[in-house]
Amino acid sequence: MNKTAIPLLILLLFFYLPEAKAQKPTGFFPVSKVVDGDTFWVLKPEGKEEKIRLIGVDTPEVRNTGRTRVEYFGKESSDFAKKVLTGRKVRLEYDVQRKDRYQRTLAYVYLENGTFFNALLVKEGYATVATFPPNVKYESLFVRLQKEAREKRKGLWGK
Repeated sequence: MNKTAIPLLILLLFFYLPEAKAQKPTGFFPVSKVVDGDTFWVLKPEGKEEKIRLIGVDTPEVRNTGRTRVEYFGKESSDFAKKVLTGRKVRLEYDVQRKDRYQRTLAYVYLENGTFFNALLVKEGYATVATFPPNVKYESLFVRLQKEAREKRKGLWGK
């Protein structure tokens, strides 16, 4: 291998390797159960259910568990997710890391009409931004939508 080939190879790997790790979107799956604002189940074609956790967002807790307590606005966030997702089909888009430490599938979620559900939650004020590398594909979008939602809310309440 000549001296110019090695830097070229390194440059190509630098630019194309992150894209190779990102995973392609899926087909549409029916939502079988909504747990709360950022977690739900889909029914896969083979008849098996899969637990999905939204990437890049966090919604308030709706129930007490060993580690968490019910949080303000949790019921409203959960109710919004149930209203939007129940009886619908969704398309999943994955980022670099496919599962979290609880073995939930991590995904960006799209409704059949093209609505980006993760972004909708932030835009409407039902979720806050919570990104964890390496899954940061839409971080700047979520941060912008959160800022706009807060400014909108501030405008409603006055300064």
